[in-house]
Amino acid sequence: MAVSLRHEHDNFYRVDIGGVLQERDFLAFQRSLAAELEGAGRIRLLVVLTGFEGWAPGATWRDLAFYVRHGDDIERIAIVGDDRWRDEALMFAAADLRKAPVTYFGAIDAAQAGAWLSS
Repeated sequence: MAVSLRHEHDNFYRVDIGGVLQERDFLAFQRSLAAELEGAGRIRLLVVLTGFEGWAPGATWRDLAFYVRHGDDIERIAIVGDDRWRDEALMFAAADLRKAPVTYFGAIDAAQAGAWLSS
């Protein structure tokens, strides 16, 4: 599994990421999310890193076009994964740049992530 997007309920969406994140998979995810955002209004994302091994080297990860166009459409982001990825995942999600809060939860805190998204 690379990246998958699933509408859970209401304005809640789940993103599962596993293995090494490839640029082509991430771009396909962004296109899918953009299509969902067309009629959804503001959404909340639960990003789950399962068996995550990092980001593919050499990819153009600095492209901020999606963030600029859709950043305000995302109300909250909860990231759940191994503590090893905390700092890099928050940086990748542009946590310090977003108006919306982004919080990282350890893998054992998945229930807390859901509760935080709902608050």
